[in-house]
Amino acid sequence: MSNNNVILETHDLSRHFGGLKAVEGVNLAIHAGHLHSIIGPNGAGKTTLFNLLSGTLKPSRGRIFLRGQDITDFPPHRSAHLGLGRSYQITNIFPNLTVFENVRLAAQALGRDNFKLFAPAGRFKQYEEKAGQALAETGLLEAAVAPARNLPHGDKRRLELALLLAQELDIWLLDEPTAGLASEQVPAFMAVLDRMRKLANKTVVLVEHNMSVVMSLSDRISVMHQGQLLAEGAPAEIAANETVQKAYLGELYSDFGF
Repeated sequence: MSNNNVILETHDLSRHFGGLKAVEGVNLAIHAGHLHSIIGPNGAGKTTLFNLLSGTLKPSRGRIFLRGQDITDFPPHRSAHLGLGRSYQITNIFPNLTVFENVRLAAQALGRDNFKLFAPAGRFKQYEEKAGQALAETGLLEAAVAPARNLPHGDKRRLELALLLAQELDIWLLDEPTAGLASEQVPAFMAVLDRMRKLANKTVVLVEHNMSVVMSLSDRISVMHQGQLLAEGAPAEIAANETVQKAYLGELYSDFGF
């Protein structure tokens, strides 16, 4: 691979749906420990790219590498065992289980006891400990015994982070994590995410429409337009890029002083 610090990489990654080139020739390099945001207008190909990276969609052309290993044809569960996990725009939890049971099962699913999901939970103390630690890190410990369906939407988003944390995944693919959150909830949620990923040295790949979040937290930003990468760079570079401004940003960042 091109750089020892690159943990996730794509070469000429493409996905076509008939004549529609949803993703076309994307060469992406995600550095370990970075928060790398992918932005672009609706229909730019961001979610399709995420589906390709996570293995839920197969490419028409191109390859995906995780730590130098070709994972292009791996299904999501196999990629997860290698440290790559994803959240979705719609919360993906078990609503009738408690908050604690959701996280404990997530930890167990990637452990050696993944085929013993219905055994008594007390037999698996290591997963209970991981679940407790993940809930403490995300501020959900007091809600541990509550049914997950009773959580407010913002706490359900935190629960998704706890699931990823308990599984000890190295790379988190987060698809619109602030979707559905009230504007006043976003800073606190993103502060939790930023603290967690730095504390545990996680790599985060983020699709997000909230440009304040993207500009304040990203180490690097990739801009997609009509299925292709239009530009890539640090937040200040992207905000100052005239091509990006014309295609997407407009006058959106005048308040940032870039």
